[in-house]
Amino acid sequence: MSQRNRVAYFYDADVANFHYGAGHPMKPHRLALTHNLVLAYGLYRKMEIYRPYRASEADLTTFHLPEYVDFLKHVGPDRTKSDREMYQLQQKFLNDDCPVFDGLYDFCSIYTGASLQAAVKLNHKNCDIAINWSGGLHHAKKFEASGFCYVNDIVIAILELLKHHSRVLYIDIDIHHGDGVEEAFYTTDRVMTVSFHKYGQEFFPMTGSMYETGVGAGKFTSVNVPLKDYIDDEGYMALFKPIMKKIIETYQPGTIVLQCGADSLGCDRLGRFNLSIKGHGEAVEFIKSFGLPLMVLGGGGYTIKNVARCWCYETGVLVGEELPKDLPYNEYYQYFGPDWQLHPSINSALKENQNTKEYETAIITHIEENLRKLQGAPSVQMQEIPPDSLPMTTTEYDEK
Repeated sequence: MSQRNRVAYFYDADVANFHYGAGHPMKPHRLALTHNLVLAYGLYRKMEIYRPYRASEADLTTFHLPEYVDFLKHVGPDRTKSDREMYQLQQKFLNDDCPVFDGLYDFCSIYTGASLQAAVKLNHKNCDIAINWSGGLHHAKKFEASGFCYVNDIVIAILELLKHHSRVLYIDIDIHHGDGVEEAFYTTDRVMTVSFHKYGQEFFPMTGSMYETGVGAGKFTSVNVPLKDYIDDEGYMALFKPIMKKIIETYQPGTIVLQCGADSLGCDRLGRFNLSIKGHGEAVEFIKSFGLPLMVLGGGGYTIKNVARCWCYETGVLVGEELPKDLPYNEYYQYFGPDWQLHPSINSALKENQNTKEYETAIITHIEENLRKLQGAPSVQMQEIPPDSLPMTTTEYDEK
């Protein structure tokens, strides 16, 4: 592996065993499908694979309210039925789409610990790219679960990155607006948040207008790209590449966090976009091409066989490996029928892109005008670097 492309990959087999409940669209089991494809393609040979650190209460309270973290630690399906106070806290902290399930706190600890460890490794230049497909839960707020997300691992990881980097760029290609991350950094110029998402028609979370640009010191460092239904690869790249090139040139981040929610693929159970797996991966490849320290996270994605294909393909992109189109045999091979292909036809020619060229041009013009108002990359006064949130000792994953 070249010195310039050292990839660290974080996976804990336990994370795939949690269950949100019958009928719930969020399926952590998709992570097992993804990991098995990664192993079957032999991509582990191109990466350093780690069983991740598990985040502590202290780690979670770097962003979240201590009362909320304590609730997550002690809540359970049985307690909410028998304990009136716990039931009242559930009504306060959890939305209807965020159920209480067995092991909820452990689930949050696993996916957040992996993102936090990825940040520490990037800070110490122990890798150039860090991958945590279990992370990317971008809707969680300081004291509220939202949109299937309980702990915002992205915010916690970015806070760690800010110990070593003056400016962090966050990019979100999930179909849903990255509202939790944007809200956390809305008043600072040290983090720029960029979200490409469906907007309008009361689509969750009903935020992410192009006119949400930040306030105070954070003015113009929140960038939203609100999209209409059925955007395809060509239309998406016509926006993504010029916008991201201009942002990186203007903001000059020290590191990038890329959330790769796969619900922006065509045929997603909850999605309304029309991207192919190659199109989604092209966004990842473009951001990788800038050569900046890069954290890559998962996120949404509710047609699990396509989520696994997408994130496996993007793992290949990140390690520089072109993967054969025929899926190798693996433990979950039956999930990928009837085609057993890495790139099935999931973008439909019958669904016309509702984003006109005029609309896309207007978005680009609006964003470029706001970037000019930034007047260059914000500067940060030199200060002593705070200690890491976790020891640098790590455990290599032993099930390759």
